[in-house]
Amino acid sequence: MITEILAQVTEPAHFFGIKLMNTSDFLELMARFIFNTLVVFALVRYLYYPVAKRKEYFFTYMLVSTIVFLISFSLIKVDKLTVGIALGLFALFGILRFRTRQIPIKEMTYLFLVIGISVINALVTKNTSYVELLFINTMVLLVAWIGEKYLMQSKENSKTIVYEKIELVKPENRDKLIEDLENRTGLKIYRIEIGRINFLRDTARIRIFYTPKSDKDHLEDEDKIAF
Repeated sequence: MITEILAQVTEPAHFFGIKLMNTSDFLELMARFIFNTLVVFALVRYLYYPVAKRKEYFFTYMLVSTIVFLISFSLIKVDKLTVGIALGLFALFGILRFRTRQIPIKEMTYLFLVIGISVINALVTKNTSYVELLFINTMVLLVAWIGEKYLMQSKENSKTIVYEKIELVKPENRDKLIEDLENRTGLKIYRIEIGRINFLRDTARIRIFYTPKSDKDHLEDEDKIAF
């Protein structure tokens, strides 16, 4: 009799058939969310942002990580859908494209990392230990750090230019073309690629490759300049 009374007292309150609070699950959610946020923050703030200096993407990555994690953690409660949810969300967000403008390759890569980390941290089962989870997240940060620190030391930026001096596009005028482009852009150009040539408008698309002198010289691949 006493056992039944204690069971009724300690039983969580329900509201329309739903538990008002499940203490263990809530604590697990909080712990995982804080852990995931710290990992993503370290990835974006200390690996991506010091190089790219793009505040808008920093803000976007944090929001994307938050919503992906919470969606994944919420849906994992549905029985027999764990694997399907993991693969479905990973594929869906992995091919995500913002319709307003194209995302550069590097920013898209970091977006993929942010989504992948959030999905892993949310959908990991109890069969995976916290040490294994910590190792997975650490490896992602380590690989990204090595890439930014050593593989991306020599920054190569590129820019597509619509150029009007069509006579300088000729191979024999390559040096004069590079000199003119350097004078107009103020950049030290070490390589160019000549693309589509429009003889009706006397214009040519030229892709210039340069090493930025400072963070202010950082230009996106999809940007275009018309001379």
